[in-house]
Amino acid sequence: MIIIHVDMDAFFAAVEIRDNPDLAGKPLIIGALPSERGVVSTCSYEARQFGVRSAMSIKEAYRLCPHGIYMHPSSYKYRDASRLVHKIWNDYTDLCEYISLDEGFLDVTGSAHLFGGAKAIAYEIKRRSKEEVGLTCSVGIGYSIMSAKLASEEKKPDGFFEIPGPEDLKKLIIDRNVRTIYGIGAKTAEQLRQIGITTVRHIYDNPQRVIAFLGNHGKHIVDLANGLDDRKVTLYSESKSIGNEHTFQQDITDFDYLKDVLLLIARKLSFDIRLKGLYCRTITLKVTYANMKSITRSKSGETTDQAMHFFEVTSALLDKIEKRPIRLVGISLSGLTTSPDLQISLFDTRKSDSQNKLTDAMMQLQLKHGRGIVKTANELRAENRVKEGG
Repeated sequence: MIIIHVDMDAFFAAVEIRDNPDLAGKPLIIGALPSERGVVSTCSYEARQFGVRSAMSIKEAYRLCPHGIYMHPSSYKYRDASRLVHKIWNDYTDLCEYISLDEGFLDVTGSAHLFGGAKAIAYEIKRRSKEEVGLTCSVGIGYSIMSAKLASEEKKPDGFFEIPGPEDLKKLIIDRNVRTIYGIGAKTAEQLRQIGITTVRHIYDNPQRVIAFLGNHGKHIVDLANGLDDRKVTLYSESKSIGNEHTFQQDITDFDYLKDVLLLIARKLSFDIRLKGLYCRTITLKVTYANMKSITRSKSGETTDQAMHFFEVTSALLDKIEKRPIRLVGISLSGLTTSPDLQISLFDTRKSDSQNKLTDAMMQLQLKHGRGIVKTANELRAENRVKEGG
């Protein structure tokens, strides 16, 4: 296999710097403001020099970097930029696995020769990302999923690296922490530490101890450490989901206000899945109460991509839950497919056609002029109320 891993550099922060060059060279933290509760989504490399990291609480980030520039995410800009970089990747292979908005694996085993080899593809992706989207990326080439991932991390930011085979991988990682192995998180690393395994070399020296301690998972770790990785790049599948959620700065008891937020989330999700040519069968409401207890409620039915349907379903589900102060509300869509269900009645067909034409027209305007160019009356009312804080 020939696998390319692409990772956009400090993606959210890079998009903000691209659109406002005055932010260049400054410690930029995307997530929440220091006075709010929340976590760091991402940050510039200048902020990372102070110890700021993704998923860190904003309070801790501010303690480490009080002079940093703190911003809320501009989700629509990040999705638009992601759409453009994904389009570049798709020009070189139809075997793309999107890990997130800014990261993905490309299997170019069958297509590399068409473009002068994998290295030529990697440098073309880097060039086009800079020229067409205004962003840099780090690209790695490997013989497997893990080797490509490790290669892209080797020369960040704006780097390129290649790991041709298992022996090259083993030489590279032998004295690194076990967490360098793709898929080992903090919990597994702590378990391994308990039996004296902290580096990859320790795994090479004690493979049976790892297997005896962790069973099948341990065998998988030993195989990966030895460069044995036959996982395939996985195309989009129906098992995956897409979602969006909003955390409130103050707990909310007004359920009409919550429905306004759900309407705006539904609109964003409708745009996103229509952009991908998808429909969903299952709509899920997520709620986190003030005491941090989270619940979900779902409803499945015929496939849809319509914002109002997402809103109506989640609004009805919201009416049925316990009325207590709420910290977070969100919507996720699953059972995703590229094939819509056929409507069973002439009335439903006409109604669906009308909705699709309206949504398509709105989407074309948004793609051309920006996400906020057109809104329904209900969306304007919801947006204004949310801006006013209820």
